Amino acid sequence: MTDQRPDPDDLLEVAKDENHRSKRGQLKIFFGACAGVGKTFAMLQAARQLQADGVAVGIGVVETHGRKDTQELTSGLPILPRKINERSGKLADELDLDGALASGYQLLVVDELAHTNIAGSRHAKRWQDVEELLDAGIDVYTALNVQHLDSLNDIVGGILGVRVRETVPDRIFDAATDVVLVDLPPDDLLARMNAGKVYLPVSIERARQNFFRRGNLIALRELALRRVADRVNSDVRTYRVSHAIKTVWPTRELLIVCVSAHRSQDRLVREGARLAQRLQAKWIVVHVDQPYHGDDSNARETLLNIAKAAQAAGAEFANLPGQDIAETLLDYARKRNATKLIIGNRGGRRLFSFRPRLQERIAQADPEIGVILLSVDNSPAVKFRLMDEQHQGYGRILAIATLACGVTTAVAASLLRVFDLSNVVMLFLMTVVFVAMHLGRVAGAWAALLCVACFDFFFVEPRLSFAVTDTQYIFTFALMLGVALVISQLAARMRSEARVARAGERRASALARIARDLSSAIKVEQVISICRDAITPLFRVNVVLLVPGAKDRLVPTQDVEAVDLSVAQWAFDHAQEAGLGTQTLNAADALYLPLKASMATRGVLAILPAGAPLPNDPDDRRLLDACCSSIGLALERIHFVEVAQDTLVRMEGEKLRNALLSAVSHDLKTPLTAIRGLAETLERTSELSEEDRSDLARSIRIQADELKRLVSNLLDLARMQSEGVRLNKEWHSLSEIVGSALAQSAQILKPRTIRTSLPADLPLVEVDATLIERVLINLFDNAAKYTPPPSTITVRGVSSGDSIYLIVEDDGPGLPTTDPAVLFEPFTRGRKESSIAGVGLGLALCRSIVTAHGGSIRVAARKPHGAAFEIRLPLGVPPEIESETTHDQTAHSYR
Repeated sequence: MTDQRPDPDDLLEVAKDENHRSKRGQLKIFFGACAGVGKTFAMLQAARQLQADGVAVGIGVVETHGRKDTQELTSGLPILPRKINERSGKLADELDLDGALASGYQLLVVDELAHTNIAGSRHAKRWQDVEELLDAGIDVYTALNVQHLDSLNDIVGGILGVRVRETVPDRIFDAATDVVLVDLPPDDLLARMNAGKVYLPVSIERARQNFFRRGNLIALRELALRRVADRVNSDVRTYRVSHAIKTVWPTRELLIVCVSAHRSQDRLVREGARLAQRLQAKWIVVHVDQPYHGDDSNARETLLNIAKAAQAAGAEFANLPGQDIAETLLDYARKRNATKLIIGNRGGRRLFSFRPRLQERIAQADPEIGVILLSVDNSPAVKFRLMDEQHQGYGRILAIATLACGVTTAVAASLLRVFDLSNVVMLFLMTVVFVAMHLGRVAGAWAALLCVACFDFFFVEPRLSFAVTDTQYIFTFALMLGVALVISQLAARMRSEARVARAGERRASALARIARDLSSAIKVEQVISICRDAITPLFRVNVVLLVPGAKDRLVPTQDVEAVDLSVAQWAFDHAQEAGLGTQTLNAADALYLPLKASMATRGVLAILPAGAPLPNDPDDRRLLDACCSSIGLALERIHFVEVAQDTLVRMEGEKLRNALLSAVSHDLKTPLTAIRGLAETLERTSELSEEDRSDLARSIRIQADELKRLVSNLLDLARMQSEGVRLNKEWHSLSEIVGSALAQSAQILKPRTIRTSLPADLPLVEVDATLIERVLINLFDNAAKYTPPPSTITVRGVSSGDSIYLIVEDDGPGLPTTDPAVLFEPFTRGRKESSIAGVGLGLALCRSIVTAHGGSIRVAARKPHGAAFEIRLPLGVPPEIESETTHDQTAHSYR
């Protein structure tokens, strides 16, 4: 008994779709072939009927085009105010989306779904406005012409000679809750237009000469009818899935061409293509893959050629596993709602017909499905070739089965000295099982017959004769033969199913492993390694990955002379396979498969034979195609990762540039303006005293020093970030470095109090004295900027363990942020807006210099107020300093 329950996956998809629709508003589209068929009129009539039933209905947009009967239907329906926008100096009105969302109406009438909104609107298209209304739970009535559907745009353009620019995605049409076809015969439509009910009188003649020609209207009407039929067919399919309907509803023609793995089936595929073309129907080529025995390489190659021919003719190819051909075909036909099955009829008479033909079994099982018999090539040459191929495959296994039966007979003869005859029978049964499991059902059946014959001939009285003296042996022989045949068939089936399961498991695990490895690849080199380590042993071929370089020209990632770049480039440009074993450039020595991804083709995989033919098995080819898809997706992900990284770098660079310009624009401009103003004062004023002139000159020098320090910090930081910090280390005393830095900063530290605490026993430190002085000068400058004049700045030195610490602290207002670490970032200032000069580079420069010395710098708040900057430098092993006494003795010895 067949399972009549619905498929869980299909039912889940239907449930998800219904759940999604229940949360949104309902969209009803009034669909027509062209303007003038009465879509807006029918839409307004339906809206007025709902208003009479108590539904809150409002008009968002309705275009009446001056038609009086349409204008009369709008009376009594509340109309939302339009939103006025300016376009090219003219005022234009559009749907007020915010007003519609806040209107509180249950249903809104929004005409002309394909309309393009004017610039400045929230959405570019009106169908986007409608989607937002639906998401808000508001039902919408709208109107649409067939020429505005995106998928039919090219077809309509070819019919009318003009491309329609305003289109609606097909997903909007397909997702609508309901589609109402508003139809009118072309002659009636032309009569309406001549009566002035479609366009104003001034436009009638131009419309009649261009769009409203009878041939155009007939073609558009057919497109509209077909598109609505497709939509209804989708609804029928959804209903059948949700209600688990197994019977076929012949609402639309769908042909299934049933083929076998014989060369004679090529004609069946061609005839099926011609019949599908005449019926304007979709068609599928189906092969039932039964558990097979023996060498099936020829059958697999033939099946692969049939699949290629079917796909080239525009059909879908399906290879279905199944034990019973008729049952498998009927189950698939019901699932796809197919109307007709096309079966090849070999003709001829069957002498021994214990089972009805395939077409007879299908017709008896389901009379609702039509069966079309097409004659296939049944010539003697074809028969002889097929029989010869079968005999070549069966000859070897039958010989082995015969040998096994002979060995069993010899062993049984020796065992009869110990065991009874009834026990020896089991040895023959074991031989049948062994042969069937290892050689297939044909060899198993032959072994069953041969074992029964040997048992009768050699062990049943009278021996060496097939004559039977005891009639009970006849029953024994029949039972033994039946049991042997059943066991052989079951064993062969189990062997075949196990082989199919192992092959499927091998392919599934290989694909899962490749997909897992590719999911973690972040470089093209890793993808190359995965291709080499996974695909090469899986298919026993050599693979070469080719990726596009400059101007989309392929570049081989490996130096392989066997790769033909011209063939690979053709496969990449056309996104089609080419090379060995294909219909394009088949003289090449390799097969070139395009690596297609969701956005574009990302490369080409070259498959080179490695001492064995390319994989021709349909399952292996599907596995290879799946591997190519995974590789293409991995390359696309790597491409977008690189694009994201480049974009991030550019964003960071742009951010750094903006920060630099923002900071420097003020701090470079201020000293320059001050210098210029002081210089002009010094130049134009002749009555200044010598003391005033000296003050002006000193002010100019101070501003110039500040500008020099700023520029030096900028250049030094840029040089250190690009080239690194170059150190000239020597052994120095910290007291000398601190003293030099204080001397250079004396002017900016006035009138603050400076205290130093540097013990005399501090060890020497190996540093670049110039750079450490720069660090201290920047710290003193920072303290001078952010502490009031009466503050005290203290410099202390401490040696602890393997490090020496230099601390610069003040008793100023303290740190302006809760995270002191950010102060060492470039272009970071304590106060965002401040009159204090600086661009936030001094502390960043300090950190770069100290880090280059192998040390660290940090800042902490002092209590009750103030800040302390701590510099840690590593202690090395200082050189030994000779004493003065030793030096005098050495000098005396040389005299």
